[in-house]
Amino acid sequence: MAEVPGAACAASGAASPRRPAVSRSAHADSSEILQISDELAAIRDAFDLRAPAYDESEMHRSLADAVASFAATSNVGTVLDVATGTGLVLRALREHLPDARLIGVDISPGMLAVARESLPAAQFLEADAAALPLPDAATDLITCVTALHLIPDIRGSVQEWQRTLAPGGRLVTATFLMPDDAPAPDEHRHGPSASRPYVRDHRPFRSVEATAQTFSDLGFALNRHVVWADDVDTVLIAELLPEA
Repeated sequence: MAEVPGAACAASGAASPRRPAVSRSAHADSSEILQISDELAAIRDAFDLRAPAYDESEMHRSLADAVASFAATSNVGTVLDVATGTGLVLRALREHLPDARLIGVDISPGMLAVARESLPAAQFLEADAAALPLPDAATDLITCVTALHLIPDIRGSVQEWQRTLAPGGRLVTATFLMPDDAPAPDEHRHGPSASRPYVRDHRPFRSVEATAQTFSDLGFALNRHVVWADDVDTVLIAELLPEA
C-alpha cells in the first residue's frame, strides 16, 4: 500500500498484465479478517480496488528499484517491508539480497494477493503497521515506501518498528518532498475525497529537515539520504538509525 500524489500513479510504460480484483473472501473467512479502524478500512478498500493495475505505474517500479539500491548496502538476514502493497520493493531487494528472508505487511488483501503471486518466496502478512505479528528484534532492515503520509498512528507504528529491529538494524523510508513554492505547511494535509477516501498528511515529511525532526522525536536519527525525482514527484529516500 503506497501512494503517489501526482499524475505518476497513472499507468505508463511497459507493465505486467492487469489482474482481476480479488475479493476479501478469497483470503480469509470472517474470523480471520483483520480487525481495523474505519480510517484504516477506508485505506484498505481503496487500495484493494487499485491492486489489479498498481504495477502498471512506472513511478512505483522505478522508485522501488531506487530504494532497493539505496537500502542494500550490506548483507542482511531479514527484511521487513511495511505497507508493502504488491511487493515491488521486496522484488527489487531480492535482486540485491538473494539470501535474505523477505517479509511484507499490508492491510490490503488485494495488494497482498498480487504480491504473493509475484514473489512467492517471500512471506506476506495482512497486518497493521502499528501492530506487527513479529517478535522483538526480528528484522535487520525495515523499509516503508510512500506510505507514511497515509498511516494514522505514526508514533505507534515507528515504536513498533523499533521494537522489531535487531541491534544494528536500519529503517529506510521514502517520503514525498514538497517544493519550495508549495502551499503553506498546514495545507499539506488533505482530508478524504471521493477519489481518495482517507486522510493524507505530508506535513511531518515535507522536507529533509522536517523528516529528520519527526524521526528524532520518535527515537531515530537521520544517517544519510538521497533525493529521487521523475517528471512529477520528488521523493526523499532516507536511512534512519535507532538512537541509543
